Amino acid sequence: MASSSLVRIAVVGDIHGFWNLDEDRKALRLLNPDLVLFTGDFGEENIAIVQSVADIPFPKAVILGNHDAWNTRSWSTLGDEHVGYQRKDFPSFKLSVVGGRPFSHGGDKFHRDKLLKRYGVRKMDESAGAICRAALGTPEDHFVIILAHNGPTGLGSQAEDICGRDWSDQGGDQGDPDLEQALRQLKETTELSVPLVVFGHMHKELDGGKGNRKMVVQDSDNKIVYVNGAIVPRVKETPVGGAEEESESGGTLRAFTLVEILDGKIKKVVESWVQVVGSMAKIVEEETLFEDVT
Repeated sequence: MASSSLVRIAVVGDIHGFWNLDEDRKALRLLNPDLVLFTGDFGEENIAIVQSVADIPFPKAVILGNHDAWNTRSWSTLGDEHVGYQRKDFPSFKLSVVGGRPFSHGGDKFHRDKLLKRYGVRKMDESAGAICRAALGTPEDHFVIILAHNGPTGLGSQAEDICGRDWSDQGGDQGDPDLEQALRQLKETTELSVPLVVFGHMHKELDGGKGNRKMVVQDSDNKIVYVNGAIVPRVKETPVGGAEEESESGGTLRAFTLVEILDGKIKKVVESWVQVVGSMAKIVEEETLFEDVT
């Protein structure tokens, strides 16, 4: 009997400037993921942060967001770890990461279309086709993870839905229609297993203090789990206590979304907060967002 294969993935949602190489490296060493996925929005073409992300000593894949869409320096910094309309294979884990449309602002219009033209993409159908083409050629024994800045349409139109418009009283679906189209085409025309779609952009905390967004959903036929990693801000300062509490307090709390995949099937998704104080890192809060008990 073949041995089971467990893959642990750490999702780092929209950073928006909240990244520190030293502290996040300590947190990631504690979490010990096999792979780290970044959903973009590092912060207004913040090349220093992008370079810092490129330097972390973990296998990784990155998609650039709408706040990264000012020039092309981020592309050259990340190299093939930026997976927009590309595929990156990880043979050790029998998985491939396929990138969605970079620089997405959500909805049915392109953002930074001049940059997208570098990929030969000028309209939604072409974008869906580019995502599908990136998936073709995936090794037969690999499953596919889609990494996009924004999620697909079709997952709800209420403010609290995973891609719902929370800034409008009427709500609405702010997902990417090209990503929904690409997922449908892959399902209908290939035998690829796509158990996980990871994205950000739509922040967990709803506009106007309306509560929190649904951050994980499963599709109607239980084939795909959609994970939104955009916990913003992802870093919080923690107060320093008295002398007796000094070793337990202070420092920062840093958010990650952890995904466990067993033999190509999503088993668990957890929102995890890691406290980093000096050389110490420990998990101080966890919330299970999804668990497959079968």
